[in-house]
Amino acid sequence: MRHLILSGLVAFASMALATATSVRAADDETQAVKAAVAKFHDALNTLFTGDAAPMKAVWSHADDVTYMGPVGGMQVGWSQVEPYWDRQAAKKLGGKVDPVDVHITASPTLAVVHYYEKGENIINGKPQPVDIRATTTFRKEGGVWKVIAHHTDTLAYLQK
Repeated sequence: MRHLILSGLVAFASMALATATSVRAADDETQAVKAAVAKFHDALNTLFTGDAAPMKAVWSHADDVTYMGPVGGMQVGWSQVEPYWDRQAAKKLGGKVDPVDVHITASPTLAVVHYYEKGENIINGKPQPVDIRATTTFRKEGGVWKVIAHHTDTLAYLQK
């Protein structure tokens, strides 16, 4: 009887330890993805000044990446996404956009992040509000979280 109880306690302790370890790992991934979201938005805000380099650095350069941003349309593959960022940087939209109400779902190699992008751009010297829904998908490549998809609502002032 003691052996049975002891075996049960050992099994329970092992399960509790395994659960705690996986929760810590999930928390670590969530924190790493949260940092990747911040880095993406730092790159976006730098893009608004005319510099596309940081944005290009946070993206995967794979053929399966997709971008559906506030201008509309869809770019598929790095060969379409990369020149898009150059065109957007050339607009020098100014302003700043931040992620708000961020919800992260992460595994060890893939993460999906839903949130709002809020802030403003400057068009012809006038502030234009940004308040759109966004989803960004990340994949861990070489130990680094890279953007593989970004999808937002459209902004009328960018579709002209």
